[in-house]
Amino acid sequence: MSTVQNTASPTTSTALFGAGGGTSDTQATQDRFLSLLVAQMKNQDPLNPLDNAQVTSQMAQLSTVTGIEKMNSSLDALAASLGSAQTAQAANLIGHVVLAPGDFVSPAEGHNVVGFDLPYGVDKLTVTVRDASGAPVRTLDMGARPGGTGLASWDGLNDAGAAVAAGAYRFTLDAVQGGRAVEATSLSLGAVSSVYQDAGGVQLDLGAAGNTSYSGVRRIY
Repeated sequence: MSTVQNTASPTTSTALFGAGGGTSDTQATQDRFLSLLVAQMKNQDPLNPLDNAQVTSQMAQLSTVTGIEKMNSSLDALAASLGSAQTAQAANLIGHVVLAPGDFVSPAEGHNVVGFDLPYGVDKLTVTVRDASGAPVRTLDMGARPGGTGLASWDGLNDAGAAVAAGAYRFTLDAVQGGRAVEATSLSLGAVSSVYQDAGGVQLDLGAAGNTSYSGVRRIY
């Protein structure tokens, strides 16, 4: 009498889950697994029965795939919910002025403030205001500063004491402690005109000051 050889093998899981070990259709995977398992049990060789450990391993793989897909779906739903809630919360900032990472500054009243965030105290902090071409316009010596967030105003004058033209300027920071450079974060003021969500999360449109992440806001005025 001819017998059917035991077909339970590592290739069974490949047929079920694919070479990458996953599937986008969990229900179809479960159906295929059960069909293969029943066929193997019906046609197994009595002298070489199915390996229980192998069947258990394949069932564990199926359970893992199912669990991962359910977890991913739950995380996606949670992320979407949190994103919507954060967008609604950020919408309350429309019309408010915020202090956030950025390097925009202008001689215009209300926009002539430069901000900085220091990880710790420094011996010297220098703020350099630059024009659209990147050329230095005004250098502000802030002296020694403690760690944390700080603000300084620019009087709209260049180093020669003359008023600069209206428009958008940028500024850079140079912080030194013990003769070594310290990484400082530049902050600028901007009025929130709108909010939106992209791949990077909830973003605030600050008009001329550019866009910034909602999570990066330091202060609200």
